[in-house]
Amino acid sequence: MKNSQKFYIVSVALVASLGGLLFGYDTAVIAGAEQSVQLYLVDSLGLGSLVHGLTVSSALAGCIIGALISGIIANSIGRRNTLIIAATLFALSALGSAYPELFFFTRGEPTLSLLITFNLYRILGGIGVGLASAIAPVYISEMSPQHIRGKLVVLYNMAVVFGQTVVYIVNWGIVRGQSSAWVDDTGWRLMFASELVPAALFFFLLLFIPETPRYLALKNEDTQAYNVLEKLQGSKEAASRTLSSIQDSLKTKTQKVNLFYYGKLVLVVGFTIAVLQQFIGINIILYYAPRIFESLGAGQSASMLQTILVGAIGVVVSLIAIRLIDRSGRKFLLLLGSAGCAICLFTVATLFFSGIYGVATLVFILGFVAFFQMTWGAVTWVMLSEIFPNKIRGQAMSLAVTLLWGANLTASATFPPLNAAFGVGSFMIYGAVSTFAFFFIWKFVPETKNKSLEEIEQIWFDKKSKSDQDKADRQAKSS
Repeated sequence: MKNSQKFYIVSVALVASLGGLLFGYDTAVIAGAEQSVQLYLVDSLGLGSLVHGLTVSSALAGCIIGALISGIIANSIGRRNTLIIAATLFALSALGSAYPELFFFTRGEPTLSLLITFNLYRILGGIGVGLASAIAPVYISEMSPQHIRGKLVVLYNMAVVFGQTVVYIVNWGIVRGQSSAWVDDTGWRLMFASELVPAALFFFLLLFIPETPRYLALKNEDTQAYNVLEKLQGSKEAASRTLSSIQDSLKTKTQKVNLFYYGKLVLVVGFTIAVLQQFIGINIILYYAPRIFESLGAGQSASMLQTILVGAIGVVVSLIAIRLIDRSGRKFLLLLGSAGCAICLFTVATLFFSGIYGVATLVFILGFVAFFQMTWGAVTWVMLSEIFPNKIRGQAMSLAVTLLWGANLTASATFPPLNAAFGVGSFMIYGAVSTFAFFFIWKFVPETKNKSLEEIEQIWFDKKSKSDQDKADRQAKSS
């Protein structure tokens, strides 16, 4: 691969990965602000832990909406333009969440209407996250040669983790040396407002990258698709072959192709991977890390520093994932992650129920973060971006990410009551999910490394053909 070609491919992947950075930034910024928001907008109104949980996770409702409509928008106006809409929503949400009193309310006078308005701004940002989380990996996957596709999509997940780490550092910098009263009055607002900077950068850089060749081919814009492929493939011959392969995959044997054309198994596998990633429980750590660490004996500043450590570990192990994803394969990493997460989660819960706190518990929480971010955190987005066939990718990816965010909302909203009842002993539940995930991956998920998107599509078509033949044989025998 020529240096200029590689530079071009990596550059467009990095720009799209900024959607992941904002995904991580927007969803994790609440970790530093949630206790101040609780004091200002929940406790002052005499509302309980359920409202607090819903407020912390309200952005996730927007994520569901964004993911649900992402396929329709991306197939109508393109992958790149969908990301531009997401960048705009990130900026609007950052401003509104930082100052929800803008236009209609008075600062320092919390009301139920203000609480609802704050949540609406968070939902707006969540819609941006839903759009970016569904489309950015698809954009990268459709722009990447098969031998480095895994690495480049992992860049997206690394950007998510990096965004979380950056906002943890920003949050810590805001509260460092400040009184709790100042943080509860002003600090939390600066945390939300800080998102304006990466949102503006994302919007600006998106103006300089092209639409994906597979989307262009889907819209019969073959000349533009060929021009993009020539830059990606490095030669006219390779561009022609790839374009021909894409066109063949879009020409199905039937006039009408519905979501189940390639069989139910591909949907079951993709949707289950999406849901399991969230029910394993990583976002419990990401959203409530300061609170969890404080419950284990750390002060406010120390808990913020430990939260930065969570993000830093995620960045480091994502670098490991980049090396392993196209070498060891997707399935191996998911199996490794399931086993490692289960062991760490069960150990944390056991230590808690045994009355053991401190360093030992922290080590296994960080071990869980490391296993997850190196495997499920990185691999899920790779699998979802490549596992669905070309013809249904937009719609299937939209549904998969909708389910992912629905699972995230469920897990995040239910953690405060579970934490109030069982403390980190509730990690036992997430350990059980990790155990189930191991056996599901082992039984149903195929390996996809070093395969083109069209070759992966053929796996599911062959499985469906075999299933249909087996069904026909059974019917023949019964008659």
